[in-house]
Amino acid sequence: MTDLLSAVLGLGLLGAACLAFTEKILPAPPSHVLLLFLGMTRAPDLAALGALLAVTTLASTAGCLFWFALGARLGPARADALVGRFGRYMFLRQETYLRFSGAYRRNHMRASLLAQFVPTVRNYLPIAAGALRLPALPFALATLLGAMLWNAGFLLAGYAMRDSVHDLPTVAFRIMAVVLALEVAFLIALRSHWRRVVAARG
Repeated sequence: MTDLLSAVLGLGLLGAACLAFTEKILPAPPSHVLLLFLGMTRAPDLAALGALLAVTTLASTAGCLFWFALGARLGPARADALVGRFGRYMFLRQETYLRFSGAYRRNHMRASLLAQFVPTVRNYLPIAAGALRLPALPFALATLLGAMLWNAGFLLAGYAMRDSVHDLPTVAFRIMAVVLALEVAFLIALRSHWRRVVAARG
């Protein structure tokens, strides 16, 4: 596995794009871990960081469009059944999926954008967007913006730590610490948003 990763990274920006696309299909490692690693080890300067951001954002969006197309082919009933049956294996709760599906019906641009900030949801929720036959172009633009902001945050965090990286255990520990802090922040912000939505409806 390590040899394969090294070989892919040896392809430069193409390799980074392949990893970002593959992570959208099978999130192992998760995108935040991958992006932190790329920012720490593959961005010697700001120009390289900008190029990494561009290719990983486009690849992430392409991965979302793959799931969007699959959802469009399945339709709402079969897409819901697919998530109900296999969602637990992808760490995607059906309740979360159905909640965002409802958000798509109310405001698909905002839901497409916000979905990119929720781990796991950001990978598979495009299935719902496709199943609901949402307009492809607005979905793609909102997803592109969300992916750019998500990728930029983790790439920048990795880039900021690049000069102090000396060994693999140190890299792994710092990645886990940053991931934990950011995931907690994202979940708190998301819970606060849903509470405001519920309060506004009440």
